[in-house]
Amino acid sequence: MTEIDRRRFSAALAASLSGAWPSVSEGAQGSAAAPAPAGGLTDVAGLLVGHFTDTRRPTGCTVVLAEAGAVCGGDVRGGAPGTRNTDLLDPANTVPQVHAIALAGGSTFGLDVAAGVERYLEEKGVGFAFGGARVPIVPAAILFDLGVGDFKIRPDASAGYSAARGATAGPVAEGCVGAGTGATVGKLRGMGLAMKAGIGSASLRLPGGGVVAALVAVNALGDVVDPATGRLVAGLRTEDGKGLRGTVAALLAGETREAPRSGENTALGVVATNVALTKADATRVARMAHDGFGQALRPIHTPVDGDTIFALSTGALTVPNPSFVVGIVAAEVVARAVVRAALTATSLPGLPSAFDLPRV
Repeated sequence: MTEIDRRRFSAALAASLSGAWPSVSEGAQGSAAAPAPAGGLTDVAGLLVGHFTDTRRPTGCTVVLAEAGAVCGGDVRGGAPGTRNTDLLDPANTVPQVHAIALAGGSTFGLDVAAGVERYLEEKGVGFAFGGARVPIVPAAILFDLGVGDFKIRPDASAGYSAARGATAGPVAEGCVGAGTGATVGKLRGMGLAMKAGIGSASLRLPGGGVVAALVAVNALGDVVDPATGRLVAGLRTEDGKGLRGTVAALLAGETREAPRSGENTALGVVATNVALTKADATRVARMAHDGFGQALRPIHTPVDGDTIFALSTGALTVPNPSFVVGIVAAEVVARAVVRAALTATSLPGLPSAFDLPRV
């Protein structure tokens, strides 16, 4: 990067990050109202987002389609991941592009949704050509929501097909939809003091036409924290259930009663940009984007979380040192999307949302 390029980048990055975080008003009795729109993953041209929400219990799946193909990298952290086709994303491996990303509830059962997405794309003639066939590439990741409702009901291939068929380039639905339908946070002391979370999405535009966006499904062991204020948004509640205690504070005070069970958590994310990236670039962006989880989820990457981020590039725009530019902004949009996942969620019996508790 030349000195001129560095100056241009510095100015562009400062401009993109200078905007205030999405505004949050106060609802009844001081509770948090839904935030103003903050853009979403479909602000990256060429990407479609679809949700399937199972009305029989709180679960579902979310699909990001890149039918023209997109370069993809990924980074899996935490001790309890559940993924499919992530080995293909290694920069040393052969497959150059993917055609969709699938996120699902249902624990490992939810990985079946990718088969339904593949079937939908094959029917549309999307995928790598092999003779008369088309082979779509669909990496996937799951979160554990079997503790909410009837665990025998979980997303399957038909759910993935429905989400793909309904995917659009319109505004991304947020809150308790798709893979975020059964998502919860603050589970250090079990579901009795946990809170509801869901899906969140956000985007930022760079001067010159660059776009960086994120979509996250937040089902973490820890709490959602607003990086702009340091305040807890949702998470572990106080003993009476009426306020926010905070997971780290409870840990430091020795308030844990039993070790959290492995695999019952996980935050999932898709970061996307129209900036051209190589697979190595995209992998680096996915790693940097985890910093957004670190800003807005505390704690994160624990042995009982399986946190995963995919990074997509449609390649429409070329900029100098792209992974540096996109990676920094990716962490910002991931953090914003995490906060939105809590603020747009709605409550379930015994699982209040951020709207239901006074802000602290």
